[in-house]
Amino acid sequence: MYMISLGIEQLLKSSAHLLKGKRFAFLTHAAACVRSGSSSLAEIMAAFPGQLQAAWSPQHGFYGVKQANMVPSKDLLDPLTGVPVKSLYGDRRQPAPEMFSDIDLVLVDLVDVGCRVYTYLWTLVLVIQSAAEAGVPVMVLDRPNPLGGEKVEGNLMRSENSSFVGLYPLPMRHGMTLGELAGYFNGVYGFGCQLTVVPMDGWQRHMFLEETDVFWVPPSPNMPTMNTVLVYPGQVLLEGTNLSEGRGTTTPFEIFGAPFIEPERLLAEIDRRVLPGVFLRPTYFSPTFDKWSEKVCGGLQIHVTDRRIFQPYLFSLELLRLAMKLYGDQFAWLQPPYEYEYKKLPIDILTGDERIRLALEKGDDVVSLDESWLPGLQEFCKRRQEFLLYSTF
Repeated sequence: MYMISLGIEQLLKSSAHLLKGKRFAFLTHAAACVRSGSSSLAEIMAAFPGQLQAAWSPQHGFYGVKQANMVPSKDLLDPLTGVPVKSLYGDRRQPAPEMFSDIDLVLVDLVDVGCRVYTYLWTLVLVIQSAAEAGVPVMVLDRPNPLGGEKVEGNLMRSENSSFVGLYPLPMRHGMTLGELAGYFNGVYGFGCQLTVVPMDGWQRHMFLEETDVFWVPPSPNMPTMNTVLVYPGQVLLEGTNLSEGRGTTTPFEIFGAPFIEPERLLAEIDRRVLPGVFLRPTYFSPTFDKWSEKVCGGLQIHVTDRRIFQPYLFSLELLRLAMKLYGDQFAWLQPPYEYEYKKLPIDILTGDERIRLALEKGDDVVSLDESWLPGLQEFCKRRQEFLLYSTF
């Protein structure tokens, strides 16, 4: 097991002078903890008494209890600390100018899952943009990308499909930490924010979270374990369909299906080229809420056997292709709204490219699709290089 020190731990240990005398807001949530289990909010309040003016919370609310897709969280007074919490998910997804009026800095500590469509990244980007306009610096306390920092997967999102699950072009699995992404977007897109990243000590790009001494705290209700995180960059696509992605069960995203799915038939048809690193088990389940609530669904359970070679995005594209091939009269794309987008199809903003949907509808080979994205991924990897903070070994 690799021992690492989180950005917040580095700040408290050796960089506390950076916050001396500053009034600040703190973009964070209850999932952000130090390794003792204490929340980052509690640690910061103890270390800098009287300096915190407000906490800002991302999607799912400060305590991470709100369900997904346009379930807003409200401003509140935190019952444990008495700190006012301003929500950045709902009608307001970008800080209002007046939220900068009594602060000298925005501090950030968020648990991310390493996937483009997870909205915490875009909340951070909007905060950086707004802070730049207000002339207020931003400091990001870095954390591991739980999927590691080496593997990059998927197509680059097209600008015309911009939404709150992708404001700027990025592959589905980007292989960067939030600190690195903050520097990337601020630099590449010229936001002009006075940005500081407090890096981790000891983390390297090859490390998955479970290989470190950092424990997993679910940042949202349907991200309970690291097994969920491993499949999420592909299975999140099912949110744009009438297939259940397992919400309403104890294993969201790890199981999927619908009442019309025949598990054994589906399993027999899957292209074996998308199966390295994964074992599939035919199953039946009945969600307690969300799609197909209280209905018996046939489907598969995903067991990742080798996380270094498993390609979740490619795998899930193959599932969608097969669902249309085998059950075209019952399979359907969900209609908007989705994540505050009211016109574009949810699947198009999830993949970031409507041409992928059209290709799947035609039954195109997904491995060939995947290969067609390699030049774009290679260019992205070159562009991101100067913003990477950690080495491979």
